[in-house]
Amino acid sequence: MWHDFLVALALVMVMEGILPFLSPRGMRSVLKASLELNDRALRVGGLISMLIGVITLYLVN
Repeated sequence: MWHDFLVALALVMVMEGILPFLSPRGMRSVLKASLELNDRALRVGGLISMLIGVITLYLVN
């Protein structure tokens, strides 16, 4: 179980690092744009991201 968790964590770190590695300027603009969003918009974006992740896990397994 711990092995699977650590593999998943490592994959998340790889995915999170792709955008800043490929386009640091683009990453800065995304972060600046996110500062202008209200809390509700950020929550909805987080919820959509989580739902996509859960659905993907369901389909893969």
